[in-house]
Amino acid sequence: MGSTRLYSKGRVLGHKRAKRNSRPNTSLIQIEGVANKEDAQFYLGKRIAYVYKAKREIQGSKIRVIWGRVTRPHGSSGVVKSKFRSNLPPRAFGASVRVDPFNLESLLTEEEIAISPQPAAQMCMTQQENLLPRVLKGWRTEEIDHDILPEMGKLGLLGPTIQGYGCAGVSNVAYGLIAREIERVDSGYRSTASVQSSLVMHPMNEFGSEAQKEKYLPRLAKGELVGAFGLTEPNHGSDPAGMETTAEEVDGGFVLNGSKTWITNAPFADVFIIWARCKWDGKVRGFILDKGLKGLSAPAIKNKVALRASVTGSIFMDSVKVSHDALLPKSKGLGSPFSCLNSARFGISWGVMGALEDCIERTRAYALERHQFNRPLASFQLVQKKLVDAHTEVALGLQASLQVGRLKE
Repeated sequence: MGSTRLYSKGRVLGHKRAKRNSRPNTSLIQIEGVANKEDAQFYLGKRIAYVYKAKREIQGSKIRVIWGRVTRPHGSSGVVKSKFRSNLPPRAFGASVRVDPFNLESLLTEEEIAISPQPAAQMCMTQQENLLPRVLKGWRTEEIDHDILPEMGKLGLLGPTIQGYGCAGVSNVAYGLIAREIERVDSGYRSTASVQSSLVMHPMNEFGSEAQKEKYLPRLAKGELVGAFGLTEPNHGSDPAGMETTAEEVDGGFVLNGSKTWITNAPFADVFIIWARCKWDGKVRGFILDKGLKGLSAPAIKNKVALRASVTGSIFMDSVKVSHDALLPKSKGLGSPFSCLNSARFGISWGVMGALEDCIERTRAYALERHQFNRPLASFQLVQKKLVDAHTEVALGLQASLQVGRLKE
């Protein structure tokens, strides 16, 4: 007869004899706080080599139970039973696991809970119209599906913090939650969306005239127009104070000369936000340039080693003439483009958490599946430590980003 070993996430709770009708070398193992066979395997570590034939049973509305036969390293077998109460993080059998030790959702408003992860996850994770199947092709070809931004626009994910003009008008935290879900799929897709929302729509809303807002924001919010943000230059990547692009006032408008590089969306953008040093007072100001202007070109930069699913290019301006209406009238000094970068970086702080969460889930799944020395990799303490450290960074990072979002409000 075997004996029953009771564990709580790997700790022995007690022993008792198995039932008389149990098969030889069979024992019952009860694990509190886990909900699927992978978790049972992970928490018991080296005590279990493999869990199979698992099935889920629902008893009442508050308890979930999973049964499965296990095989131990020394050859004996047993039954695993895992259960948890409904106030613990739900883990659907076979679904990805999101560990949230600080219960982030409890700190969100109803609006923020509604906007994410539902719409963003709908965009990213459904099986028909989603981002996941497009990533592989995007990385191989360095091309982007031009339907992605319109699809985001339909869900209200573009320029979401802007009030009016067809935008959702939600909180900064909601914007961060959207970025988190998009970057859970790919950083390039988040980059494309960030440029549209924070680096193109934001400066128009903050520094543009009412006529400029009415002309561009509704179509940018729908994804009908694609925007690009031209600040970085070939000789001044980290030092925009050394900007060489110039704007000279002439009869009927301005003439812009200069170049920008590493500009997301540039090769297929319809609208460009260009930052240039004005010759009449030395101040940096923003200008709106439309695709097709004489002297304006935006070739692609190919053979990147990262962010290949987003399109990057340069912008060249050779005596590009625009009307006075192209100037963002409220922009003056480097503080204007820096405010755009602050908005984008806030979204990035959420986005990288989504990317890390996806890495953790994929690593965890592989560590449970891959066996060496007759044990899953997840049973080794060093692997467990690395996963726990990564989970810790996510938990702390999300709380920090949440607080920044509240301060921005």
